[in-house]
Amino acid sequence: MQQQVILSCFASTNKGLEQILINELEILGANNLVSVNAGVKFTANIDTIMLANLHSRFASRIMIEIAHGGYCNEEDIYTIARNINWSEWFNVDATIKVSTNAINSPLKSLEFITLRVKDAICDNFMHQQNRRPDVDKRDPDIRVYNFLTSDTVTVYLDTSGEALFKRGYRSTHQEAPLKENLAAGLIKLSGWSATSTPPPPLLDPMCGSGTIIIEALLMALNIAPGLYRKFAFEKFNNFYQNAWDNMKFAAKQAIRKDPNLKIYANDINPKAIIQATQNLQHAKLREYVEFTNLDFLDVQCPLHSSGGTIITNPPYGVRLNELDELASLYPKIASHLKNNFAGWNCYFFTADLRLPKLFRLKPSRKIPLFNGALDCRFYEFKMVSGSNR
Repeated sequence: MQQQVILSCFASTNKGLEQILINELEILGANNLVSVNAGVKFTANIDTIMLANLHSRFASRIMIEIAHGGYCNEEDIYTIARNINWSEWFNVDATIKVSTNAINSPLKSLEFITLRVKDAICDNFMHQQNRRPDVDKRDPDIRVYNFLTSDTVTVYLDTSGEALFKRGYRSTHQEAPLKENLAAGLIKLSGWSATSTPPPPLLDPMCGSGTIIIEALLMALNIAPGLYRKFAFEKFNNFYQNAWDNMKFAAKQAIRKDPNLKIYANDINPKAIIQATQNLQHAKLREYVEFTNLDFLDVQCPLHSSGGTIITNPPYGVRLNELDELASLYPKIASHLKNNFAGWNCYFFTADLRLPKLFRLKPSRKIPLFNGALDCRFYEFKMVSGSNR
């Protein structure tokens, strides 16, 4: 591949997944990796950026830093954005969307900053080409992000387009409580892997729409999560179509087949099973999953197994009556696990921090993670007969 410019980049992720994202980006060829809150700064050329979009399981977005400077007011930010050579990156025919986030910025209106940066982009194109790009807030070709601290602004060009957790296997109207990159992070943090023969069993007893089981299968079969979707960098000027085609071809060649792989999923709600089945069919992975439609307390350990892994995202409870129901349910779940899943490692991802106390079990690990703004924990319980205490 041709010699390329090294670019400063930022990959966003869920707070708590920064280290596993660093490890992943390093394998993909990124350099100078630095963990920051809910993200990773790094340097890379455009080939590595394309590879990271294709293969990253843990990133939410991958962005290129195209300007950085100090500011006192909105017009300083306009000037910084106006001086960027936007036509170097994309064509005037591309549609754009600008967004702004800030921490400790003294400026009153982020919406006004967004408007001024949009004006700067359009004025730049008008000056050069006497034409301006259109704005499309729903499905733009190009996304620009401004990030403000108390005295600096950084302007980023998004290379991903739709967020990277949108793998393409979920029906567009479905809204999952667990994003795909966070589900992949839980699997990675659990240490479950399907590389041994036969692969160790994995069970999600509260599978919902199937996000955890599908992400586990994508990892087990080495299927690149971005293989069947589009990216914003495909609309960039000087996009290397041949290099991109070669990357996708190599990713398809690297997919594994494993007739011994079997993942188990259960949900008490039959509609959830239907939804999970549809998502598996979209991902062409239905053959690997065995479903049951039972109460958690009736779910049995897979017969051939003396050990395995449970990873699940139980309901958190918001209203008082839900919290009371969970308080009575959790001890029953713990008792069921002790009686039926001896030798298993059980992982619960929850925002309900009462869970270990109500389980009456001491977690062997508890990992702080955020699900959006929700402060959560990923608890590990190693099941032995009797009690864990």
